[in-house]
Parts: sequence; C-alpha cells; structure tokens
Amino acid sequence: MGESIDFGAELADFRNRVAELQSARSLPSEERGAALDTALFELQHVADVLWPRFEKLSAASARDGTPRENPELRLLRGLFQRLPLPVVLMDRTTVVRRLNAAAGELFALRAGYATGRALTGALAHDTRAAFRSQVAAVARGEGSRSLLVRRMPEPAPDGGERSALRATLTALRPPDEQRPAVLAVFQTVPAGEAEREPRRAPGRAAGRAGPLRLPAPPPRLPRPDLAEVSRNAELMDLVDDMAAALLAGPAGSPEDVLGRAARLLHGRFADWVIADLAPVTDGGGTPGPLRRLVVLGPDPRPEPGTGPAGQDPADCPLVLDAVRDGVPALRVRPEDPDAFGRDASGAAVLVSARVTSLLCVPLCPPPGEGRAGTAGGTAAPSGALTLFRTGGRRAFEMAEAGAVHRMARHLSLALGRSAGRDTAPAGPASPA
Repeated sequence: MGESIDFGAELADFRNRVAELQSARSLPSEERGAALDTALFELQHVADVLWPRFEKLSAASARDGTPRENPELRLLRGLFQRLPLPVVLMDRTTVVRRLNAAAGELFALRAGYATGRALTGALAHDTRAAFRSQVAAVARGEGSRSLLVRRMPEPAPDGGERSALRATLTALRPPDEQRPAVLAVFQTVPAGEAEREPRRAPGRAAGRAGPLRLPAPPPRLPRPDLAEVSRNAELMDLVDDMAAALLAGPAGSPEDVLGRAARLLHGRFADWVIADLAPVTDGGGTPGPLRRLVVLGPDPRPEPGTGPAGQDPADCPLVLDAVRDGVPALRVRPEDPDAFGRDASGAAVLVSARVTSLLCVPLCPPPGEGRAGTAGGTAAPSGALTLFRTGGRRAFEMAEAGAVHRMARHLSLALGRSAGRDTAPAGPASPA
C-alpha cells in the first residue's frame, strides 16, 4: 500500500512538470531549447522509472488476487497524447507503434491509419533513406541522433519558404520486450535556418547537436459538418458532369471519348489524368497490348520521353493489376516509388511527378453490360484510368474513390459503344 501511495505522489508530480512544459510554447523561439531537452528527459523518466514501477505494482496486485485496474496506465497514455511536442514511437524499420495528437496534426495522419505503417511514407523521398538509416542505428544501440527531414510537398507559406523538421531520435526498451523501440520528437525549423545549419556527421548524438527549439503549435482549423456536405455535393456535380459529357458528345473513337473525360477531370479533380486502353476486335476477341491514349498533366510539361507520357503501360504494376484483377487501387503517400513503374529515362514516375496520392480504376463494363462472348456476361477489364494529385493538394479519400469508380463505369459503357476500338492509336493525346 505504501509503494502505491509513493507511486501516485510521484505520478502527480510528473503531471505538474508536464503542465509546466506546456507553458513553454509561449516563450520566444530562442528560449525553447531547454524546454525540449527537459521534455526528452521526462519521456525517458517515464520509460525507465515510472513504467517499470507500474508493472511491478500491477504484478503484485495480481498475485494478491485483487482486480487488476490500470488507472495509471490510462494516465500515462493520456500524458503521452497531450504532450505539446510531436512524438512518435516506432520500431527499427520506422513502422509506427504510437503517435500523439501533435504528431498526427503535424503529418496529417490519424492514429488508427498510421499505426502499422512506415513513417517514411509521410516524408519527402530524398530524406527517407537517411531517416531509415538513423532509426536503425539508434535501435542498434549506437546512441541518440538528430537529423533534418522534410515532409511530403506541402503548400508554401506566405513567405514562400517551406519549413524543415528536426527529428531527434532516442532508444527505448519497453518492458517485456527483447528489442528496443525508437522514440522520435519533431520540431519545425525554418527553411532559411535549415540551409544555414552545417551538416553533421551521422554519429553525432542529439545531446551534442546544439540547442533545440519547440515547434509552434499547428493551427487548429475547424472541421464543420458543412464542409463534408459540400465535398459530397461537389462529387455529385462531378459525376453528373461526366455523364453529361459522355452523353452529349459524339460517339467518336476511344481516344475522343477518353479525351473528353480526361479534360473534365484534369485540374478540377486531379493534377494528372492518364488513360490506358487495350484495343479489342469487334467480335470480342482477346484484347491487344495496352496503349497509353491520354496523358494530361500540369505545366511545365516534362521533357519528351520522360514522365507518364514517355512510359509503356506494360511497365506499370498498378495498371497491370487493375487490368488483370479488375480492382481499383487507392494510394496515399505511396511508400514504394516504383509502384507506377519508371519512364523511358529510368526515373520513377511517382518521384518525378511528386505524387502524394493516386487512384487507379479499371475500365470494365459492369456485369450484364460487357462485350458479347465473355463468361457470365462480364467483360474483362480493357484498360485503366489513373489520377494523380501532387504537391499540397488534399489527398484522395474513400468517397472520391467511390465517385471515380462510378465515373469509370460510365466511361466503360461509352467506350463499349464507340467505334474503332481495334484501331486505337499508339501515342498519348495532346491536351486541348
């Protein structure tokens, strides 16, 4: 009983210290370094002292036959979530185990979505390798580390500069686990300061990396239900406009049909619109090889032979999977840079186009409306429609994926009724 009282008093004192740390956000930026070091020390104190004592008290309570209640555990989880710093707990491969609310706002991730996924998916491609290497070194017990990373492309502030992030890494060994975990604390660094800062050797510890500053609290934007209703209305308008464009225009060739649909989606709904089609004979025979008929992208245009326009659809894993399996794919912050293959110059398309989210849906008529001669009345997918969003544009959501799947169904019906599908041209269409 006496140990429980002492533990409760120490935990209450810890809560008071964390409350004092929360007031550090009001200090000038040059005076926040000591507060960040203190926060790291308090986190280490929780992992090395408070948590083992809690486990010991819980085990003693279980041996006594008393009901095992975990109010302290709930309190510790609440403290972790309410820390004013973005904190992420991950394993040696950067897979997220836990992240607090500040980290979720910083990376625009929900805790349930991020858990079990690599944190590198939220970082820029050119900083992922360094971050993975440093996390692995910390997990091996080579000391704490500090390095600069950048998030995926985001809108630039009014000053025109994008801020970097300083990631401070330290190893933790959770109780009853053989392998250590890695705790990462992030702080924003202005772009100008990041450029002036000298490069450090990979082995430099975070304790010798100089003063650290607390990040400014991210703005809390209200999310009323009206915004969601408005987005749903916009999606309904887009589906209606697509149906009208396909019905009002002439039948034409598959390239004409795909061009009308792509021009409607380009800019308004996606930054890149890519359409691939496999021509078939009028008798419903085996489709020919995939051909890239339409590519619409942002300005400035890529060099000839580079980007999606300079790529063979047969080298796109996502397109091949959509055509073979007939299943749409939604990727947000794609982890694999080769998921959409490489262009003729050898560059990964997702990296060169700076893709932050994508949708790839098959162009397949629904059951009973497919080409004649197919088993069960369902036509095999004859192509795929791919949409990219880049930069700071909002990522695709499930509701948008459902709307695109419906539009792909309408587009497939229009292609099935168009003439000349067996004479599809080999090159992408030029944007009108």
